[in-house]
Amino acid sequence: MKRLPIVALIGQTNAGKSSILNRMAHKNIAIVAREEGTTRDNVVATIDDSFILVDTAGLKDPSDDFEASIQDQIQDAIESADVILVTLDSAKYFDHRDAKIAKNALRSGKPVYLVLNKCDLGESLPVEEFRALGIAPENIYYTSATTGQGISNLKSKIEASLSARPRKKEYENLLKIALIGRPNVGKSSLFNTLGKKQQAIVSSRQGTTRDINRVNIKYKGRDLEILDTAGLRKPGKREVGIEKFSAIRTLSAIEEADICCLLVDATEPHSKLDQSLAGQIVEAGKGIIMVVTKSDLLEDAEPTNYFGEENVENRTAADFLIDALEKDFNFLPYAPVVLTSSETGENVTQLFELALTIDEGRHTEVKTSELNKILNDAIVSHPPAGLKNTRPKPKYIVQTDVCPPWFVVHGHELGLLHWSWKRFLERKIREKYPFVGTPIMFSFRNDGNDKKEKA
Repeated sequence: MKRLPIVALIGQTNAGKSSILNRMAHKNIAIVAREEGTTRDNVVATIDDSFILVDTAGLKDPSDDFEASIQDQIQDAIESADVILVTLDSAKYFDHRDAKIAKNALRSGKPVYLVLNKCDLGESLPVEEFRALGIAPENIYYTSATTGQGISNLKSKIEASLSARPRKKEYENLLKIALIGRPNVGKSSLFNTLGKKQQAIVSSRQGTTRDINRVNIKYKGRDLEILDTAGLRKPGKREVGIEKFSAIRTLSAIEEADICCLLVDATEPHSKLDQSLAGQIVEAGKGIIMVVTKSDLLEDAEPTNYFGEENVENRTAADFLIDALEKDFNFLPYAPVVLTSSETGENVTQLFELALTIDEGRHTEVKTSELNKILNDAIVSHPPAGLKNTRPKPKYIVQTDVCPPWFVVHGHELGLLHWSWKRFLERKIREKYPFVGTPIMFSFRNDGNDKKEKA
């Protein structure tokens, strides 16, 4: 699975960025309103498995920002994105803030397109009025998110630009591991411990890490690169400015990494945001390790203080925590859980061992004969249910890709397969090939037509 490039919509408020995202994604993901500043957090959508479109919050007067300025916000978006869409209202003359946005975008050397939205209202200014921004005329597009005018052409231009970009040369032996999690969960401390150097700023104040910090190390002859990302807060609680664009950096780190360590604080119950981050990692097809930080603080902790359960059979706080993780992350039964402490160094090197094991599993290729034996056993032991006189008939299965392992099941009427049977088939495969710490993907293809379903 290749890394999906990131396309960022940037610009001032009320230019229609959220509407453009909704139109390209063919569904209402971002909230749209006439009032300025409706988008308070980054909204993300995967467009046709081709690129990730990020709708950033509109840029406002930075007077109330948390140690941020408009320049900081723009620069973060520019550095993280592969393509930049500078978005303006086609009926309004640009001002000095729009000019600064365009100037900084062009300085990046990345593809920059000027999107003049709301052209359906019939009051659009001629293209000559925007040429002073410095964006080439062939990269200026009039669009209407309401009617769809110009959206298809813009999307085609983005895809052509991405396919033509030079590929970055990377060491084949390099394994990238990203530390993902909420602010103040201990990512920077773990990063420093893993890298054996105080490279990241560590503070008890939330949101200290803004950029993606990197350190390269060798472990058992393997080149590893550790990525430390800025933490994410719950939606609606992110500060204006730096922290908003840290969401793009976290997304970028997930896409770049081979394996993600999802960090949860041992002293705080995990949240829906943790589950959301886990879902993003799985959707991106990356390896995952559940890392419990600050485990040294559990030694003297009272279990009921954290999990509200009676301490039967003299169980420890760590026991209750692992139970809670297994329950609330039941969609990740294959993800290993590691209790770590940056203070004592507990289990830190175990993360390296797990990363190598997971990477090996992600590159595993299963023989077709073995796969079909597993499929036939699954059909015999639990025949898939159908509708009335029509039953799905899986015929054979092949592996088509690695990183993550991807399997295609061929047959007839596979659209009738219940999700529970698909999960059953996954469990049968994992019984023989554990694929520790990595999702495995499935496609179900009906022979004789082009209809294909992904699980």
